[in-house]
Amino acid sequence: MTRIVVVSDTHVPRFARRLSAALAIVAAQRPAAILHCGDFTSLEVVRALEEVAPVDGVAGNNDGPDIVARFGRRKVIKMDGARLGLVHGDGTRGTTPQRARAAFADESVDVILFGHSHIPLCERSGERWMINPGSPTDKRRQARFSVAVLDIEDGIIVPQLRFFD
Repeated sequence: MTRIVVVSDTHVPRFARRLSAALAIVAAQRPAAILHCGDFTSLEVVRALEEVAPVDGVAGNNDGPDIVARFGRRKVIKMDGARLGLVHGDGTRGTTPQRARAAFADESVDVILFGHSHIPLCERSGERWMINPGSPTDKRRQARFSVAVLDIEDGIIVPQLRFFD
């Protein structure tokens, strides 16, 4: 089994004071990897997350050219027999989940991981999971901070949202 922690919208350094609590939550999951769905806003958060586990992800609409160059804006990652689509989800048409879904409309993925709205979501949509981890540092109008945890084995994904204060 492979355990992945998914985060998004950390907005560091603006919310850097909340990063250590978020890192403790992420580390407690003992992930094999961490996936970030964009709006890192600083490579500082990448370095901090890399102290816990290897990091991959995509850039968001608030990320600079350094993050775009390192991660790109959209990608598919294969892990333990599953295909994971990553995109931030920003844009002008439709809702954030609709834009994320459209980004992989012509591609076979088992899960679409996205961010942007800071609104946690974990639901099955046809043959795919749609997962927005929310944010571990900037909950906006949400009651709690959150991350997503994916347990993957032989292509089977068991996702859950983890909430914390």
